[in-house]
Amino acid sequence: MISDSELILNPDGSVFHLHLKPGQIANTIILVGDPNRVDVIKSMFTDIEYQIANREYVSTTGKFNDTRITVVSTGVGIGNIDIVMNELDALVNIDFESREIKKEKKKLEFIRIGTSGSLQKDIPVNSYVISEKSAGFDNLLYFYEDEGKVVNEEFRRLLRILIGGHSIFLNPYVVDASEKLLDQLKSKEAFSGITITSPGFYVPQGRELRLSKKLKDINQKLSDFEYHGYKITNYEMESSALYGLAKMLGHEAIAICLVIANRLNNQANENYRDNVKELIAYVLHKITNHD
Repeated sequence: MISDSELILNPDGSVFHLHLKPGQIANTIILVGDPNRVDVIKSMFTDIEYQIANREYVSTTGKFNDTRITVVSTGVGIGNIDIVMNELDALVNIDFESREIKKEKKKLEFIRIGTSGSLQKDIPVNSYVISEKSAGFDNLLYFYEDEGKVVNEEFRRLLRILIGGHSIFLNPYVVDASEKLLDQLKSKEAFSGITITSPGFYVPQGRELRLSKKLKDINQKLSDFEYHGYKITNYEMESSALYGLAKMLGHEAIAICLVIANRLNNQANENYRDNVKELIAYVLHKITNHD
């Protein structure tokens, strides 16, 4: 039995942060960082069931091309992904009345639609990038006992070598995307490769304002990396935790991002919102089998 302090429920029976109840989420879940993006996707839905908001977590369920889909905003960073993934899994795989884990587990499909910065000169601003593998420059997954079962050990070792002596404070873990969802989203319109999930936006991604970075040449090293045809394509801040937790919990997960900045070419698109809408439409049609 899971105690009240481990699985906190609100007085109305909803899960603590998301304020969702069992039965309110679909098997297919789109995750976005920006809460305002939930309304953008909702405007493309039919048969809207509800919209619930608490803090940065905004959720809605509706239909697109007769497919039931839930959208949840996560806010920014891997800490929020830890909350969202555990609570969404609890909604389908824990009995809230008995507080027991269900014998038969439900598998969910998570698609993250986000924004990112390119680490390759030939991946320009406004491109789509699918994360075939996500490398976490955070240490969240190491708190979980089953981390070793889902991490791509070969790529973890190679990134440690690439970073060199600084791996004493930075020990990347690498997790593969869902092959099923990768097949659905792949096309000639999208690049794919290894995504770096950073624990911060500024110095952890090589941006210097008033504080200096310890890893002076990290972005060039990441850009130059290649192994078995894989290159490091982009930076973002959520997908490593998404991939790792999804695999440990028995779910499918993938991330696809719009490039809004190219870190090597020093280019950026500040007016990217219409491009995000186009990416959302691309994903909705792909996952509902309407190409």
